[in-house]
Amino acid sequence: MPRYVALFGSINVGGNRLKMADLRAAFEAEGFANVETVVASGNVLFDHAERPDAGLEEKLSLMMRHRFGMNSAALVRSRDALAQAIAENPFAADGQENFVHTLFLDGVLDPAAFARLEADRTGPERLAMGDRALHIDYCAGVGESKLVGAFIERRIGLKGTARNLRSMKRILAKMDES
Repeated sequence: MPRYVALFGSINVGGNRLKMADLRAAFEAEGFANVETVVASGNVLFDHAERPDAGLEEKLSLMMRHRFGMNSAALVRSRDALAQAIAENPFAADGQENFVHTLFLDGVLDPAAFARLEADRTGPERLAMGDRALHIDYCAGVGESKLVGAFIERRIGLKGTARNLRSMKRILAKMDES
């Protein structure tokens, strides 16, 4: 069975508190196998019969809404898709791992929307399009940036959840252990 990672948005930030043990139990109750969480911020590794990411994302979004009352973005990537997101990030080579992020998206980023986002950017961030992703180097730090999730989502018309390069490498290493 293929190995996947579910990347949930807004877990254990703001008011969305959720114990990882409860999240793992929900995955297991839904028939997912070999379930494991990585960090307490909504990264869940699991095995499942091969299925398009969109189908798994829909199933997990419904699970979150029904079991926990949360409308959380649930973005699913295979082990190879996660590795590709790391490899295609042009800022991975020269940026700081905690400042270089990938915003995983629920669709394909339109080049015109990307151009609008770049035009509206006011800080020193560097941006690049990826495969169902937006790569961002928060050169001066994320906390100083105006380029945050809600701003980006409004500009590009897609939902997403971001992970820094350090976290992505950690998730990939855990996927490779399994």
